[in-house]
Amino acid sequence: MARPADRGLDAPAPDPMVPSVARVRGHRLDAPEVWTLEIEASGASGASIAPGTAGQFNMLTAFGIGEIPISLSGDPADTARLIHTVRAVGAVSSALAALPDDAPVGVRGPFGVGWPMGEALGRDLLLVAGGLGLAPLRPVIYRILAERARYGRIALLYGTRTPGDILFRRQLESWQRDGRLEIDITVDHASAGWHGHVGVVTSLIGRRRIDRARTLAFVCGPEVMMRFTVAALGTAGIPESSIYLSMERNMKCAVGLCGHCQLGGALICRDGPVLPYARLRPLLGIREL
Repeated sequence: MARPADRGLDAPAPDPMVPSVARVRGHRLDAPEVWTLEIEASGASGASIAPGTAGQFNMLTAFGIGEIPISLSGDPADTARLIHTVRAVGAVSSALAALPDDAPVGVRGPFGVGWPMGEALGRDLLLVAGGLGLAPLRPVIYRILAERARYGRIALLYGTRTPGDILFRRQLESWQRDGRLEIDITVDHASAGWHGHVGVVTSLIGRRRIDRARTLAFVCGPEVMMRFTVAALGTAGIPESSIYLSMERNMKCAVGLCGHCQLGGALICRDGPVLPYARLRPLLGIREL
C-alpha cells in the first residue's frame, strides 16, 4: 500500500479494504505445519507495497477462501520482499501455506503499531518469544544487527514445545555463532539428541543477569505464556513501563471499524498489536476477555 508521500498530490488515497494482488515467490517449511512465504513487494499494477516496520502485520488473502492477519517476519530493510510466517491450522492459513510459487495472494497493509525501536536505542533489550511468537520478533533482530552499535546487550529467550518445533533453526544457529546477541533456547519436552535447557521459557529469565534500569523487554507468544513472562520479569525487577507485548487477537477489518479485536478499550488492529504492558495489565488477568 502506497504511503501518502509516495503518491502524486492529486492521486486518491488507496482503499485500505481493497487488497493488492501480489505473487508468491517462494515458500519453505520452517517447523511442523509452519510455513514461511516470500511475497513480491509489488502488486499486479506494479505499485510498490510498503514494507512495514518491525511488529506490524498485513492482511493476507487466499482468494476464494478468506483473509487473515499475519505478522511481518522478514527484514524491514528489504523493500523487494514481504516475508510472512504462518501456521497451517485453519482454512485460510492452510490455503496460504499451500500456495505454490507464482500463485496470486492478496495483501492489505501494513497495519498497526510496531515495536518501539526508538525507545530501545542505547538500552539493553530482552526478547522473550514462545512458539510462533518468534516470527514477529525476528524483524527486531534484523533491525538490531543492522545497527548493532546503537544498542546495549541483546538477549533472545525462546521457548517451544519440542526441539522439532524450533523456528528458523539454521538462522538461530548462525546468530549464535555470530556472537552479537545472546540466544537461550528451551523446550517443554526434550527428545533424543537434545542437550539444551528443558522447561518453560520463563525459567530462563531468572538465570540471567539483568540491568533493571537499562533493560527493555519485548514479549510475544500465547497469552498465558505472556502473563507468566510478565510476572517473571517483574520478579527480576524490570518495571512495567519497560515491558511491551504483541497481542495476537483475531483481527478482521484491520482498520478499527468492526470491533472484532476489541480488548477492553483497545482495538488491537489499530492500537496494537504491540502495546505497553501498563495498558494491558488490567485486562490480561480477565480470562473472559
